[in-house]
Amino acid sequence: MAENQDRPIEPPIIELPIETHNRGFYDGFSREVTIPGKIIVSLLIMWAIFFPVSASEALTAANANIISSFRSWYVYLVALLMVLALVLAILPQSGSLRIGTPGEKPEFSRFSWFAMLFGAGIGIGMLTYSVGEPMSHFSNSPEIIRGAIDARSAEAVRPAYVYTFLHWGFAAWATYALVGLAIGYVAYRRNLPLTIRSALVPLFGQRMSGLAGHVVDVVAVVATILGVAVTMGLGVEQFVAGLYRVGMGEWLLNEGGRASVTAIVLALLVLVGASTLSALSGVGRGIKWLSNLNMGLSFLLLALFLFVGSGLFGMELLATGLFDYLRTLPVTALTIFTSDGSAIGEQLQQWQLDWTVFYWAWWIAFAPFVGMFIARVSRGRTVREYVLGVILVPSLMCFAWMAIVGGTAIDLELSGAAQGAIVGTGISDQLYATLAVLLDPAMAFAVSIIVVVLLMTYLVTSADSAILIVNTINGAGEDEGQRRHHIMFWGAALAFMVGSMLVLGGIEAIRITMIIGALPFSFVLALMAIAIVKAIIFDLIRKHHGVPTTAEACQDWQPAK
Repeated sequence: MAENQDRPIEPPIIELPIETHNRGFYDGFSREVTIPGKIIVSLLIMWAIFFPVSASEALTAANANIISSFRSWYVYLVALLMVLALVLAILPQSGSLRIGTPGEKPEFSRFSWFAMLFGAGIGIGMLTYSVGEPMSHFSNSPEIIRGAIDARSAEAVRPAYVYTFLHWGFAAWATYALVGLAIGYVAYRRNLPLTIRSALVPLFGQRMSGLAGHVVDVVAVVATILGVAVTMGLGVEQFVAGLYRVGMGEWLLNEGGRASVTAIVLALLVLVGASTLSALSGVGRGIKWLSNLNMGLSFLLLALFLFVGSGLFGMELLATGLFDYLRTLPVTALTIFTSDGSAIGEQLQQWQLDWTVFYWAWWIAFAPFVGMFIARVSRGRTVREYVLGVILVPSLMCFAWMAIVGGTAIDLELSGAAQGAIVGTGISDQLYATLAVLLDPAMAFAVSIIVVVLLMTYLVTSADSAILIVNTINGAGEDEGQRRHHIMFWGAALAFMVGSMLVLGGIEAIRITMIIGALPFSFVLALMAIAIVKAIIFDLIRKHHGVPTTAEACQDWQPAK
């Protein structure tokens, strides 16, 4: 091995000791991560419950100052993640590297892998926004604000889908892909713990075992809870609207047409209670059955809109929308609307805060949860297959859903059949309103029940998975040890977080809290992007000089003396 005596690079770090407690209440957990995470989430909940006026005023001030100050950061960071993911997949050297040992085969078949990607955090959003988002941009978009086209006209349809696809396409899934890749690459190649801090080891080395690593994992836990809270909040409001549509009583809505406090409390008791019980039982037959039910009902609902709704119009929207999206992506992904003092400038800036910045923060906050889930099911894939699969398949599913379901709603409004019944109702009720216009009353009632059941299963599986992921982060990447009491805590915390914010100010309060809460993790995410690039570049250098790049190879390797 004399030729390696002047080796320019050392093997990678293959051990990251993280201290966990070995008995009692925190058996198997890192107390330095678990306790601060619980304290921060508890303080947020108590602040909203006991000081609602102060909380509301603080959120309003934050919305006006902090969020608008960092909107450029969110926009440019997500654009960078999209470019970075594409480059890593396209380059032959990086794309051929495997998330695991060389020659290792994927744990799951490609079909099963795609099915799990489909269910990874997009179900609730698709049900809420499949009609709501295209309809909103059909009524108000940057082109409409500037006066270039009329609201709710035929000319407003294509721009509506440019922005719908922008928000639900590559940006979201590139964010998830980078987090999952940064974690999975070092976990499966270097045998590091499957947790957030491990992704930063290529940058900071063994320092991630200590205080710096604890801080990273705490930030990820808080971001996950806030990101899931937004999803749960949207789902709860649509769940209550569905119960009202199927005749469960006037008490479900208040005078303003929003979910009543009683309805919110009861819905959360049922949904979070079921997800907590599911998490307590582990990932077994029940949760797999729910996931299969989700998939089957989702495709059934999509087929209904395809064949009974405006299927041809929806397919045309899918084709033109995809073309327009790809053509305009370099511009739309980098545009920052700034106020020039005019009414139009103010409206454009507010539109971007309400939509693009909200989504980018939501995807960033959701990234620890979805990214860790994707990493857990992607072992053995090449970087190219992983990146392209994670970004393209779920994006195309979202595009098809939005085009066919949302396109049916827009077609009903354009033709005059809806007479404003869809566009005139709240976003949580627009899917049900579309069914009411499209189908006869008996059929609309039956399909609305299917949507309510689908929502319930998506909410239960999402909350269940989030609780388990939070405990995995708290457990230094392991899922052993005493979990029961901690699962119950995080289930209750989710319920109180969603309930307090919905009562305090509805989705707007959760939205603002989440955008602020996502900010610390956005800096962690930027470091993760740098870390995975460094890890891959250094592994390519190691391969060139005959230095091992995986934990398995490092154990059998002896450097030249």
